[in-house]
Amino acid sequence: MTLRGVIFDVDGTLVRGDEPLPGAAAGLAAVDDAGLRRLFVSNNPTKPPADYERRLGRAGFDVDSEEVITAGSVSARYLSAHHAGESVAVVGEPGFVDLLRQEGLTVRIVGSEPGAEPTPRPDVLVASIDREFHYRTLRRCLRLLDDPDVTFLGTDPDVVIPAPEGNVPGSGAVIDAIANVVGRDPAAILGKPSRTTRDMALERLGLRPEEVLVVGDRLDTDIALAEGSGMRTALVRTGVTDDAALDGSPIRPDHVLDSLAALESLLCD
Repeated sequence: MTLRGVIFDVDGTLVRGDEPLPGAAAGLAAVDDAGLRRLFVSNNPTKPPADYERRLGRAGFDVDSEEVITAGSVSARYLSAHHAGESVAVVGEPGFVDLLRQEGLTVRIVGSEPGAEPTPRPDVLVASIDREFHYRTLRRCLRLLDDPDVTFLGTDPDVVIPAPEGNVPGSGAVIDAIANVVGRDPAAILGKPSRTTRDMALERLGLRPEEVLVVGDRLDTDIALAEGSGMRTALVRTGVTDDAALDGSPIRPDHVLDSLAALESLLCD
């Protein structure tokens, strides 16, 4: 195949925690040997790209922060571009709040503290993973989003995410809880597989869609990122997708790999 760049997912594709997955080093080496551009795209909204540079470095991979985009960095850039000067209410964790403030956004946290002053009406409410999400937070979101002029956004659709102790609720679980109570869906969910993330990834690579291969372990985010775009896809079996999920999904990858080690032969085809 004629390629000039590869978009990699991170968790379940390259690493589990801080440990490299089998075949990951060989796959990255094959991409480097082929002289391809690369980009690492994560749906984690709480960590900046620099954290991924350090994390992947601990796993033995030489990655620059400029090669990384996350749901948090995509969301921060989107808000800066489309809601500059507006007030933003956030359901999320400190890392995500920091990313938004670094973009110069005016941010207020929708917290769960009892007896807290009501959050002033924002222009935008953004929901993300919040490991301290509480009934009081949900109730406060309902009050804020009762106003139809408040824009409702989400960082990423991942309902569950992997953790050392097993899967735990992710941003999608928080977003869905708020949406079900409020009775309206977010105007946009900004991480994979959104057009927003796809466009930012292609811009960062400086390539056309047909020149790019997307590699990941999730059908609904990684492989779906490429749907209808002309990008090609490779699903790796090292993460969350098993044969039953693959057989039952309408999302079809172009290639299925046991691990990233199979990239070498794929790139030679």
